[in-house]
Amino acid sequence: MDRVNEGKPLRSRCGSPQKAGGFTMVELMITVAILAILVALAVPSFTSMINSSRLAAQANELVASLQLARGEAVRRNARVTVCRSTDGTNCIVGTGQGSWLTFADANGNGTAQPGEVLRLSIIKAPVTVRNTVARVTFRPDGRARAVGGALENTTFTVCIPTTRPVDNQRLVEFGGGSRISTRQFNGAGVCP
Repeated sequence: MDRVNEGKPLRSRCGSPQKAGGFTMVELMITVAILAILVALAVPSFTSMINSSRLAAQANELVASLQLARGEAVRRNARVTVCRSTDGTNCIVGTGQGSWLTFADANGNGTAQPGEVLRLSIIKAPVTVRNTVARVTFRPDGRARAVGGALENTTFTVCIPTTRPVDNQRLVEFGGGSRISTRQFNGAGVCP
């Protein structure tokens, strides 16, 4: 049996001194300091990546709603409307949170009736969406027309009030009655 003597170094079976395992306090402090520096460098990039993903996801959700509406209008041979809503049935104009409503607009009044809602997409904070038209209504030919009868041309602004990323807005541009495009825009950290 090995015997341990107090105050004397531990000895291996061969009789040479044995070093105790583990970290010294200095080694631990250096490791923690290096880890803190790495975290401080990574957090701003990570925040920018998260915000950029939120913008892209909300812009893609809006594009998907518009494409669904166009496809359903042609398939059903009926009007299908996309609009921003706060109550899930009525269309509104403005900026903020709420939802995107895609519905079959059988009577053409711009209000969703029970059973007509095809898709409801939630706008999640801190993202805001600004629309300048009350609704985009696709006709059975797959084109959207403005109130006066001209082909619809409008821009939806998806935004986060931040400077990370620098391009804090995504513009979903709708033109020619059916063309949809998305591009990044530097809003200088503010939303319209």
